[in-house]
This record gives sequence, structure tokens and C-alpha cells, in this order.
Amino acid sequence: MKDPIRRKILKAASLSMLTPFVSLSKEDDKLLHFPKNFLFGVSTSAYQIEGAWKEGGKGESIWDRFCHVPGNTKVAGDIACDHYHKVEEDIALLKKLNVNVYRFSISWPRIFPDGAGKVNQEGLDFYKRIVKLLAVNNIQALATLNHWDLPQKLQDRGGWANRETTDHFAQYAKLLFTELGDQVSYWGTHNEAWVISFMGHFLGKFAPGIKDINTALLVSHHLHLAHGKAVREFRKLNLKGKIGISVAFEPSYPLTESPEDIKAAERINSCHDDWFIEPIMKGKYPELAWNWYKEKGLILPHIETGDMEIISQPIDYIGVNFYHINIVQQNSQGWWPYEVNSSSPEKDLYLGQRDDSGKFLELLKQLDTKYNKPEIVITENGWNNYSDMVSSSGQVYDQDRIDYIARSLKACKNALDSGIKLKGYIVWTLMDSYEWGAWSRLGLVHTDFKTLKRTIKQSGYWYAEGIKKGFKV
Repeated sequence: MKDPIRRKILKAASLSMLTPFVSLSKEDDKLLHFPKNFLFGVSTSAYQIEGAWKEGGKGESIWDRFCHVPGNTKVAGDIACDHYHKVEEDIALLKKLNVNVYRFSISWPRIFPDGAGKVNQEGLDFYKRIVKLLAVNNIQALATLNHWDLPQKLQDRGGWANRETTDHFAQYAKLLFTELGDQVSYWGTHNEAWVISFMGHFLGKFAPGIKDINTALLVSHHLHLAHGKAVREFRKLNLKGKIGISVAFEPSYPLTESPEDIKAAERINSCHDDWFIEPIMKGKYPELAWNWYKEKGLILPHIETGDMEIISQPIDYIGVNFYHINIVQQNSQGWWPYEVNSSSPEKDLYLGQRDDSGKFLELLKQLDTKYNKPEIVITENGWNNYSDMVSSSGQVYDQDRIDYIARSLKACKNALDSGIKLKGYIVWTLMDSYEWGAWSRLGLVHTDFKTLKRTIKQSGYWYAEGIKKGFKV
């Protein structure tokens, strides 16, 4: 679809680091202003930035194991961005970006090297240090408990396919709630449970590298159950903070208006988005997806008495991870809505991803209506530009990222104006980092992956200025 916001023309020679956005008309000079208490932040995850994979008493994670199997990934995250040793430098970057919230994840094997049992105090102290540094800089903490790095010792006992893991997760969560308590403003249970379930247990492209659809479905249920058990532990402590979950939303739209394409899009939405939010918000799995899997002869997860009540305990916010929409067309031979490989008939034909801020707003309105006006935080939204590089003058020009974030912020402002309870917008990500098998450039800060030097990009300065004075879109 046509971009509703006119693309800006940037002349690098006239660009300064303090004024990283050049307006072309009075219309462009209009600023977007958000409520004073609106959350503006950046996100990271432990495995993608910390490194120190064998330091500080940390145990092995499934990603440590997966990345060291030849052929699974291009590189491993052993060092990543070395955030473990550069934490003070990186918190200082947050201050320069003017953010008031930082979303990070906690490495479960850094806290419990064996997944349960003895606590690694050195690992716990590392995260206490992060929270303290954030507080000193007046930045709120949003801590995610599970961003995919399950302890390998638990995987050896079945991992997320073993129901016992849900109890270990609850105890892990309880420890962190107790130790960090009210110092964390927002807690997130899982990040993108879909990825853990299906990328890790059906497609096998992510850790732990299992390729079995029935296992993926079972894992998805156990992730929901673990979420609910963690929320229950949180409520017992009567903490001041809020707790929620971050869900990957990739709304699918039909290529044509044919009934077949429309049904394909509806099925994908049910299997992807709805499967990972409706159990939490409505206490049931979406009927379309459930019946589809059943018709195909799959083994649906066994739901024990009381499971759905645990899963559907009230949460304080829905974390929305949004990057793009999908355009799909029915494949008459397919049954699973995601691409296994380019020639596989076992999929609805995947025709590509489209950046569409109008659909972003539409998604927020749908969530608002469908789930009775929940609080929403955009916990991930960003743009990967592999061409980002430091110029001879020491600057990084990334106008495409500015344009993308500007479109997203305009959608957020329209959502607020329409009465949606949108509480914050958090960019993915703070710095270029390890991206689950390779390096990526999604950051507001450029990372030299050889020297690990950090350089704030044009988009970082633009974001900082926008938070302070209003955004030029």
C-alpha cells in the first residue's frame, strides 16, 4: 500500500547530530506530542547482548547449545555485544537517548544454572546492578522473564514439553519478584511464545531445534500455563508493579477477495496471533485454530482441570510486538500456515511482509475492542537496515529507520486520540546485536561487531530529540 507519510529527502552534508531530521514543509514541522507519563523506551534481550556465556556462574542455555552445533547458525552469541562487561556504558546510552523505560530480559540460566535448585548469587547481583543503575538515571525497568534462553539442564529433561518446567518457571519468577520487588515497574512473562513453540519445536530453525508439530502445540500450552503460574506468584506478593506478556502480532491479509484467500488469512491469524493471546484474555483457545488442527489429525495439548483458570488470570497490560503485516494466498495442498521451505506444499502460500502503519493502528483498535479496552504497551517495533555503517565523519545515517518509527508513532498517537489505553512505545532495539544466528542492525545505536564500539545513529538522536520536544513526522 502507498505510504501515507511523504518520504523525507535527506542531504547528509547538511545534517548535524543535534538536528538529525530535515523538514521540507510547514506540514512536516508539526510535532506529535504524547502524554507526560507516556513510556518511551528501547528493548534488548539477554542472549542477544550479554555475552559472557560461561562467566559469572551462568549455566548453559538451549541457545548456547544450539549455536554450537555445526550448521545451525552462522555465529554464536558467546560474546554478543559484551553487555555483561559494558553495562554502565550501555545504561549511559539510555540516558543519552532520553528514554524513561528500558525493557531487558533476564537470563534464566544466569540465575539458576541448573534451571532450579541453587541460586547463582553472582547472576542475581548482575540484574540488581542493572535495576539500580536504571533507578539512578530515572529510567523505569521492564524485565522480561523468558526471552527464549531456557536452561539446557531443563531441556535435557524435556524442556517446555515437560509440564514440570512450568513449576520451575514459577519458582524462578517468584525469586525475581522477591529479590527485585518494587524496583521493577513492569514485568513480562514470555516474549513471543509463538517463536519458542513453532520456530523452536516445529520448524526447528531456533533452539532447541525440534521438528514436530505435536510437540510445538504441547509446548504452547505449557508456556501459557507457566505464564499463568508466574502471574499467580506475582499477585501473592502484592507488588506495586504491573505484569503482562509480549505477543508477536503479524496480522495476515488475503491477496485477493476470493473466499479461499480470505479463509487462509483468517486461519493464519487464528493459528498465530489468536492462539497466543486468547487463552490469556478469554480463557480458551480460538475455535478456528483448534478445529483446524483437530481436522488435520494433530495431537492437541491435554488441558487439565484448572489449567485455563490459571492461564487466564487478569494481566495488567498486553505487550504488542509489531513489525509488519503478511499478505497470503490459499494453498489448496497446505495445512500449516507458515513456510517450511520455498517448495513445500505444507503451507498457505506466503507472499511477503509489508510495512503498513495503517494496519498497525487497525491492530490496536482490534485489540481494544476484542479484549475490553486493555492497557497496551508496544514492547517491540523496529527496522532492520543491513547497510547501516559509520561514515568518515563518524556518523550513522539511517533515514529509513526514522521514517518507519515516525509512521509507527503516528499510528500510536492516533490510537491514543481514539481512546485506546496505549501506555508506551518501546523501540527494538537499543543497539545492533546478535539476532538468533547472525548479526543484525536494528539498533538506534550502531555496534561495531569487531571492536564492540557503540555509536549513536541518526535515528537515536532523532528519537531522543522527539522524546524531549515532540516528534517530527
